[in-house]
Amino acid sequence: MSNLVIVESPAKAKTIQKYLGAGFEVVASMGHVRDLPKSKLGVDVENGFAPHYLDMKGKEDVIKDLKKRAKKSDTVYLATDPDREGEAISWHLAQMLHLDMTADNRVAFNEITKTGVQNGMANPHKIDLDLVNAQQARRILDRLVGYKLSPFLWKKVKRGLSAGRVQSVAVRLIVDREEEIRAFVPKEYWSIDAVLTAPHSTKRFSAKLAAVDGEKIEIANEAQSQMLLDRLEKAQFTVTAIKKRVTKKQPAPPFITSTLQQEASKRLGFQSKRTMKAAQELYEGIDVDGMGAVGLITYMRTDSLRISADAQQAAAEYIQKTYGDNYLPEKPRVFKTKKNAQDAHEAIRPSMPDLSPDRVKHSLTSDQYKLYKLIWERFIASQMANALLDTISVDIDAGGCLFKASGYSVKFDGFTVLYEEKNEDAEENQKMLPLLAMGDILKVIKLDGNQHFTQPPARFTEATLIKALEENGIGRPSTYAPTITTILARMYVEREGKQLKPTVLGEVTTQVMKEHFQKIVDADFTAKMETALDNVEQGTQDWVSMLEDFYQDFAKTLETAEEAMEGKHVKIPDEETDIVCEKCGRNMVIKIGPYGKFLACPGFPECKNAKQIMQETGGTCPKCGQKVVQKKSKRGRTFYGCSGYPECNFMTWNVPVEEKCPQCGCTLFQRGGKNGVLVCEKEGCGFEKSVK
Repeated sequence: MSNLVIVESPAKAKTIQKYLGAGFEVVASMGHVRDLPKSKLGVDVENGFAPHYLDMKGKEDVIKDLKKRAKKSDTVYLATDPDREGEAISWHLAQMLHLDMTADNRVAFNEITKTGVQNGMANPHKIDLDLVNAQQARRILDRLVGYKLSPFLWKKVKRGLSAGRVQSVAVRLIVDREEEIRAFVPKEYWSIDAVLTAPHSTKRFSAKLAAVDGEKIEIANEAQSQMLLDRLEKAQFTVTAIKKRVTKKQPAPPFITSTLQQEASKRLGFQSKRTMKAAQELYEGIDVDGMGAVGLITYMRTDSLRISADAQQAAAEYIQKTYGDNYLPEKPRVFKTKKNAQDAHEAIRPSMPDLSPDRVKHSLTSDQYKLYKLIWERFIASQMANALLDTISVDIDAGGCLFKASGYSVKFDGFTVLYEEKNEDAEENQKMLPLLAMGDILKVIKLDGNQHFTQPPARFTEATLIKALEENGIGRPSTYAPTITTILARMYVEREGKQLKPTVLGEVTTQVMKEHFQKIVDADFTAKMETALDNVEQGTQDWVSMLEDFYQDFAKTLETAEEAMEGKHVKIPDEETDIVCEKCGRNMVIKIGPYGKFLACPGFPECKNAKQIMQETGGTCPKCGQKVVQKKSKRGRTFYGCSGYPECNFMTWNVPVEEKCPQCGCTLFQRGGKNGVLVCEKEGCGFEKSVK
């Protein structure tokens, strides 16, 4: 018997081949093999939205090879990824290879391990046409929006613009947040803070004024603050209430796609695209010393918190062996999956819970190791016992003014011995208070009125944007990373550190969309479309009628917008800088080109002066002594070069720092991130030292 198994990637093929052995040939389709044409709509809106698929350019050799192998094989199994995209790829392959569409030739692997592959091969099934139709409906929806709306934006705003069903909503969220920040008016408020010590103790602790004469206090200005400080000047601070209790702290659930991207951003500084790349590699298979090719995690595109009983048992055995019985909960934890989750797969977890990160570290790249460690620790911790905290809260009376202090100590570390969720917004950990008793008279070390101002909402980061998209039901696990990549690549949004900030182009385009295509950039409407796609997947809604409902309204909206903007063109305002054009003396402006922002003279076409935007770094060039500036490559990657280019051609990917070389006095450059080394790039110097 000759059995052909078709997967999507060579790495996955290699891992699965190892488990199937003789009699099976595993090959890769290299992703999709057919798609809608790039040059035209490719959808017949007059006849049931019939798509016109073409073989993808550049895939000719792959397709020819697959056809040749399929012809020679007795059985062809389609083992693409277990989601909508994977199901659609299998469907396209079945049509292309003239396979029986009613045969049980579709296999799915939730994990690429021996057990996972054997279970998948033992349970082949028919291609799920509901899944295929859900993917087709999404693809056609996005094509209709993109190919009908983009030309409108070209004519009315700027040539080369594009619109997308999910990306436009994501940009709107970022633009709306920026408008909130601009409109925000800070409000002054004050706090009264005391630093105290207990009798027979030198340990200092803090307490905050909470109420005055039984009423909750809000201090609006310095005068009110000073009046309270005058009242407290001679007051006696006495302990009037002590409340002690033991509180339980539960572990976070294992990861789903969105929470993995959020936590990898917070803890590791990974962008979502980087996270998903490493996760895909871990799922498809890694050559592990002594084990060969093995998939280290379960499928990484999921919104379900379900965990298999086998995985729970394996985790319990590892926890018991490593930490002891008291680190196991009374019964295995079950986490509740949110209502609109698809629940097709388990949560993201290690495929072999007893395979600790240290055991595979030498077989992984840095990114793979960091992400595997994060996934493994989060999963194992999710199956561990609660942490127990001894908490204490104290009321302190000071002449009718109520101060409150609180703190805690760890009674039992439980799951926190391994992992705690990172919360950037959490307040600093409370400290444990000294031993206090009712009636204790406390000594005042310091009593201050402190001025504060309310803060505007923070700009989105990748992590918080993904959280907002998920909470609003916009997109699905597979769409978060490509959506963010797209809005950055199309220059609707730019990064400032970790923050996402709308560009002028993004704001102008969003304003046009809000005025003329309200539904397309409406979060609720987009979420309803996602629900409709889920209904198609579940077989409860017809995909063609869903598209008809959308398109009838969309076509009318487009026609109305064309009429409303007849003869009009929206100008994108230039950002003026204080950099003077050396050719004509005008202040240069920032424009956006194919490779990003650049400086241009506003006197164009009379003055055609243009140049790169260069950000000074404080460093000096080791070749000629001029300033080192930050630049962008054509692919958007940051590098550093001499401001005297092209006369001086010094460039480096390493980041200049303030520290100077002790040997020659030149600027030092940091190589390899926060745990890297400082190097001197002056020719012949060779100085190098660890960052830490």
